[in-house]
Amino acid sequence: MKFLAAFVILAAMTGNAFAMTASCTATATEKKLAGAALKSFMTKCEKDATTTCEADAKAHKLAGAAMDANVKKCVGDMVGAVAAAPEKPTCKAMATDKKLAGAAMTSFMKKCEKDAATACDADGKSQKLTGAALEAHMKKCTAMAVGQ
Repeated sequence: MKFLAAFVILAAMTGNAFAMTASCTATATEKKLAGAALKSFMTKCEKDATTTCEADAKAHKLAGAAMDANVKKCVGDMVGAVAAAPEKPTCKAMATDKKLAGAAMTSFMKKCEKDAATACDADGKSQKLTGAALEAHMKKCTAMAVGQ
């Protein structure tokens, strides 16, 4: 019985390696990362989290489905909720922040809308959308990105 109690206390004290640190998402938000910097940071952070969680699972002598489930939960905890990731500002918000007007505003909005359409198209294709579903996705996604 004493052995079991000691084991439970030891297991509670060790936990995941990053249990006391902020999640990747929280760190990215704190650093105000966006765009390519955010993507690069999150990719590296997720890779590091996976490596750490796999080592932790092996140290606890987990294997098979137990190891997979442990690693999946551990990585999810370390990376953080995707919903907490900083949102990209809309084209209108960026134009307002830059205090654009006239021809500069028109030019910026056209380029931003074109970039948004390209990103939305790639997103739709990555989801394997076609036909009316892709058109509806493009319309909604582009409108949200532009800020309409």
